[in-house]
Amino acid sequence: MRTIQFLLQKEFRQIFRDPAILRLILIMPIIQLIILPWAADYEIKNIKLAVVDQDHSEYSRQLINKIIASGYFNLASYTSSYDESLKQIELDKADLVLQIPGHFEKDLVKENEARLFMAMNAINGVKASLGGAYLRTIIQDYNKTVRTEWIQFPRFSPETQIEITSSNWYNPLMNYKYFMVPGILVILLTMVGTNLTAINIVKEKEIGTIEQINVTPIKKYHFILGKLIPFWLLGFVVLTIGLTIARLFYGIVPAGSFVTIYIFAAVYLLAVLGLGLLVSTYSSNQQQAMLLSFFIMMIFILLGGLYTSIDSMPEWAKWITRFNPVSYFIEVMRMVVLKGSSLADIKYHLLKMFGFAVFFNSWAVLSYRKRT
Repeated sequence: MRTIQFLLQKEFRQIFRDPAILRLILIMPIIQLIILPWAADYEIKNIKLAVVDQDHSEYSRQLINKIIASGYFNLASYTSSYDESLKQIELDKADLVLQIPGHFEKDLVKENEARLFMAMNAINGVKASLGGAYLRTIIQDYNKTVRTEWIQFPRFSPETQIEITSSNWYNPLMNYKYFMVPGILVILLTMVGTNLTAINIVKEKEIGTIEQINVTPIKKYHFILGKLIPFWLLGFVVLTIGLTIARLFYGIVPAGSFVTIYIFAAVYLLAVLGLGLLVSTYSSNQQQAMLLSFFIMMIFILLGGLYTSIDSMPEWAKWITRFNPVSYFIEVMRMVVLKGSSLADIKYHLLKMFGFAVFFNSWAVLSYRKRT
């Protein structure tokens, strides 16, 4: 016990002597958590639309006004030439082209149907698909409005009408920040914990103090615990700062208990800090440790379900996410913050995370070699 106490005193003194570590722990999460949720937005806005109006009728003008009034589209150009509108796409001045043929109003009135043409800049596939979906929805709504006006007796419609009512559970206002902020907080907590511990043992190797420790009778698991516990406690500081920012800047108050979050975070930090220490034991210098931890973090983030749904991933990627601790914590944070889940609801996540913690820390202890 006195051995671990001695190691903890040494680690805390090293941490507080280095102002760079304190800035990394305190300032970096604050700045990133304030900025990133505003940039990581699923909603596509300000789509540049080029309109080719070859009809110039009252109905075509109503349709264009309805599209622009939706707030999703900006009118980039209004012309009668389709070739000219394609040049707007080539110059990256337009994302979508809507072509209204010259017989649009005539077909709509006499033939009871009309055709429109859309061309989309698919370099950004997400923007193209969502922009096209928005435009189709607006056109369908416009079509419904026009057909309603043609019905002489409002109480009778020859068409079958299906009315849909909906309610949004857990996030009634559909605020994407409520969905993104908990996940971003997990990523920041993981980055701080993994990177700091990954360079910790390597730093001891470079400055030569590791040799002095190796000649002492300190056991390997005492040494790993001495490296693990300080950053485990600092991880709670980062989590507390993140939850405070979520409350002050975004008004996010967990629907569940803070106790549930902190209990899961305690086990999660043991897992990711153990992974960082494992990287550190296999690295020869700080640069190697940082590059290796960066490589691991990129896989964890991209396959963690923060930006893309795990359900939409291919089957092989889904298997990888089962061995990704980040994906479990992101899911748990969203469950507790949005749904109010309790410990009983996340018990399987907790057991899996405990398995990760035991695996990574045991491997770190076994891979650490005391050399005289």
